[in-house]
Amino acid sequence: MREFPGIVNLLFTINRYSGCGFTSNNSLERDMQLRTVSTRVRFLSLFAALSLGVVSCGGGDTTSAGGDGATADGGVAGDILVDGSSTVFPISEAMAEEFMLANAGSNVTVGASGSGGGFKKFCAGETDISNASRPIKQKEIDLCAENGVDFIEVPIAFDGLTVVVNSDNDWASCLSTDQLNAMWSPEAEGQISNWSQADSSFPDQELVLYGPGTDSGTFDYFTDEVNGEEGASRGDYTASEDDNVIVQGVKSEAGALGYFGYAYYEENKDSLKSVEIENEAGDCVAPSRETIADGSYNPMSRPLFFYVSKAAYESKPQVKAYVDYKLDPANGEFISETGYVALPDDILGNSKTRVETGKTGSAPTEL
Repeated sequence: MREFPGIVNLLFTINRYSGCGFTSNNSLERDMQLRTVSTRVRFLSLFAALSLGVVSCGGGDTTSAGGDGATADGGVAGDILVDGSSTVFPISEAMAEEFMLANAGSNVTVGASGSGGGFKKFCAGETDISNASRPIKQKEIDLCAENGVDFIEVPIAFDGLTVVVNSDNDWASCLSTDQLNAMWSPEAEGQISNWSQADSSFPDQELVLYGPGTDSGTFDYFTDEVNGEEGASRGDYTASEDDNVIVQGVKSEAGALGYFGYAYYEENKDSLKSVEIENEAGDCVAPSRETIADGSYNPMSRPLFFYVSKAAYESKPQVKAYVDYKLDPANGEFISETGYVALPDDILGNSKTRVETGKTGSAPTEL
């Protein structure tokens, strides 16, 4: 279990880790994926006259105004393929939209197949950048090595994993990890289906659970913190790599509970309730930018990452320009606008140094 209060100690949380196609048959999930993509398409269609490439969501071909490289106006052109964590997706999407405005010949495709799903594509050489809400695992490092994919690991922001309930829920204002474990442990499968079973002080109300799928880094982090082992979870819940599906599910069920990154709560806080988490000091703390930054929202505060192919960064001017854009302190406002906590200047500087020096591998202890 991780016990690291404070922004400085969130770096120790990083240390501990060292060592979009429409794939669902669920109609609600497909609808939310289509809505996400169509929002980007509507935005970019305004610039069709500039011959901007059409954004697609993984799996298909993409087109751009020209080949890779610099353009006459000083910008860059070409495709940039990004996939991975749905938690990091809002950051990449916001950065991509602004980057494409400044570089009309560029085409950034951002998918959200989950941290694990993203690494499968990345380590197969199918994408340039992989977003992750947890550091890369050893088996993924090995897969990248087998395929000759050298990568640079880049922390980009801090997040607070947020537990949410239906807006009509008036009993679960604060939960401990023990109470969450009673609901989410593997032993709870087929046994715990009512709030009163998880805690006798809770009412006789059906418990309906929503959460990320097993390819999600958020799933890995939550299960480690709550159940004591990464990947250990009951399986009889509604799982999705699309956080918007979880949002809609919790909104629709009076006894529902779910979890995802803080940005998705911020976006839906008028229709959902966040649950305070009992921290290591025994205090009930609500997720917020302030409590995530100062570490009091523990153990649910965590770093977010992206991984860039070293070959893509060095050989594709558009990939280099996009990565440099994301690490420009002037663009930290886009991270804050999505609901996450931007890195302190010194940590951001370390991320930039890793990229600029081509420091490959997973070695966050050296940040």
